[in-house]
Amino acid sequence: MATIRPDWAESSALMKDYYDHLWGFPVHDDRFLFEMLSLELFQAGLSWEIIWKRRNAFERAFDHFDIDQVAAYSQKDVERLMADEGIIRNQLKIKAVINNARVVKQLAAGGQSFDDYVWSFVDHQVQRYELKPGEALPAQTILSREISRKMKKDGFKFVGPTIIYSYLTAVGLVNARC
Repeated sequence: MATIRPDWAESSALMKDYYDHLWGFPVHDDRFLFEMLSLELFQAGLSWEIIWKRRNAFERAFDHFDIDQVAAYSQKDVERLMADEGIIRNQLKIKAVINNARVVKQLAAGGQSFDDYVWSFVDHQVQRYELKPGEALPAQTILSREISRKMKKDGFKFVGPTIIYSYLTAVGLVNARC
């Protein structure tokens, strides 16, 4: 049986591979959850394909999204990242990633993994979003707005409801696969 993909996943071999092997599959690894949140916030205003093409550069630049290392970044690291032509050089986004690593570390210091924090929003159960034939994914939902508000309250940056909905579907909290 042929894989049915949304239009965005048919746009290139890279996007097909991403859809077929990563997008929408439930993730429970703190590092990968942090990486995906970071990449999603870099996507704001851009296409996912642009970000995904630069994934290796982002991983290299951000020490493979090691939460402890990123949380320890200083202004010197911000300057290093701003000079890195392989990534999106947006200072607000770079500082948001560093801030978010620090928030994840605070969660861990309080005894909560990032995995548990994220999955608690859906009561640790994958949510199913049924698309009608030809229907595109919404930019945001009631759930993504609620999670966005809570994450902002908890100190996360660059986590608006559109970014969060994209994140929820990417890491499998919301199953919107065709």
